[in-house]
Amino acid sequence: MATNDPTPAADNDRTTKTKKEHPRLASARAWWNEAWAEGGVLHERWEDVRRAPGAGWHGMANWIKAVAAITMFSITVLLLTGAVDVLLDAAHHILTAVPDVQVGNNTSTGVWATIDNPIRSYIAAHSHGLPISASTVYTVWQITGLFALTAGFATRSNGVRLTWTAWGAASIAMVWTTTPETSRTVATGIAVLAWTLASTVALRGLSLRPTVFTHIHNAGPEIRPEIHIPAPATPPADNVHPLQKR
Repeated sequence: MATNDPTPAADNDRTTKTKKEHPRLASARAWWNEAWAEGGVLHERWEDVRRAPGAGWHGMANWIKAVAAITMFSITVLLLTGAVDVLLDAAHHILTAVPDVQVGNNTSTGVWATIDNPIRSYIAAHSHGLPISASTVYTVWQITGLFALTAGFATRSNGVRLTWTAWGAASIAMVWTTTPETSRTVATGIAVLAWTLASTVALRGLSLRPTVFTHIHNAGPEIRPEIHIPAPATPPADNVHPLQKR
């Protein structure tokens, strides 16, 4: 049976959708006008932005401070991330440019060979699978010890002194582990003596004696503030007259 509505179905749907959208647009337009009216949300935020240059950091709105702090923190993180990448890339180029050292071979001589050769052998035996070569590890070990020695002497920093202590302990442990059992004790003793002697430079000014602060309080004389008002001078009496002789 044919319908009595002469309007096509598509036109009816379009008309209904248009009628439904009108209240939403009207509500959005009303909210926008209300927000930008005096006392509205957007109007107040714009006034905060407009007053911020003259109000200064302490006088500006808190939400502007929060946005500025988050922005500066994000920029700082990005700059630090880029700087760290640049420094790591530069360090990688410097370390890879260092000539290869024959880590596994005993090339040192003299007393130093007692300490250096076991360390070379230990690094060569335990550097397999690392992204850097054993020669680079040995170079980093040398640079760390030299930096801790000089910086500890110059700055007397506790962090640098801790680095020097850890570096010396690791070096002594490598000497103990790699040296053959027949001469292990002597080699480790030489390493300890050498590290202790170098520590007189790296740990300059360090004292194990506890610092005692003695405070002596001397009570001063008790001072009582008093105000003395001098008595006014008494004028001579007017009724006293000298005797007149006739």
